[in-house]
Amino acid sequence: MAGSSIRRVLVANRGEIARRVFATCRRLGIATVAVYSEPDADAAFVREADVAVALGGAAPAESYLRGDAVLDAARRAGADAVHPGYGFLAENAAFAEAVVGAGLRWIGPSPAAIAAMGSKTEARDRMERAGVPVLPGARLDGEAGLDLARLADHVGYPLLVKASAGGGGKGMRLVREPELLAEEIAAARREARASFGDDTLLVERWIEENALKAGHPFWPYVDRLREPTFGTVKAADGEDLHWSMRTPPGFDPAASAAVAATARTAATGGAPTAAGVRHGLR
Repeated sequence: MAGSSIRRVLVANRGEIARRVFATCRRLGIATVAVYSEPDADAAFVREADVAVALGGAAPAESYLRGDAVLDAARRAGADAVHPGYGFLAENAAFAEAVVGAGLRWIGPSPAAIAAMGSKTEARDRMERAGVPVLPGARLDGEAGLDLARLADHVGYPLLVKASAGGGGKGMRLVREPELLAEEIAAARREARASFGDDTLLVERWIEENALKAGHPFWPYVDRLREPTFGTVKAADGEDLHWSMRTPPGFDPAASAAVAATARTAATGGAPTAAGVRHGLR
């Protein structure tokens, strides 16, 4: 499969995410397969696909999070590739591995890369080992024996509680007052479990003001560019995602003016290591 062209893609997602992938596939002359839950049976993305397969169930845990059902749908629809979109199973390394194991093309990062970076807690640990500066934070695996006062004292207020898995703002809560912490952690855990099948949380300091005193935090990030043949990984100067998410594609300023030169050097210097040069990620 690795050397063959893609003829039919199953998109393991829903809504506008699936529709965008379908639109690209149509431009490329690639057939499309939608999967859907019971409430989505009449949704636009289902109608726009060349083939649609019901997953059954209403909640994500009964439909879009069921990797076995998605793979069965791919087989029944004759798909030769799976695109996960984002959210749901997109950052599930076991699912990516199952897709590859079934002889299908996985359109996304390798299972090893997902295992390392798909979890915010694991990604944070890798950044720390690589020498990349990180905010004060802590991982929450379970509620038993959780000392919230000690946790908050370590992280500091205001703090952000967020799901370790997935994305899109699911399982995320901003907490400013100590008396609300337990309630918000419980709510974030419920949403994370329902959205991603994983209720592991990460708590980090919330930054409200940036170095330029502009009244809002900036969100710089480092692109890791990998040459596929020789495995060379280089880091581009930190792009300002705060700006790029509010402007059309192609207008992403780099390097970010909000990041001091010393911090930029530390981040870009550690990025190749964190990307897997020394950890075998491909």
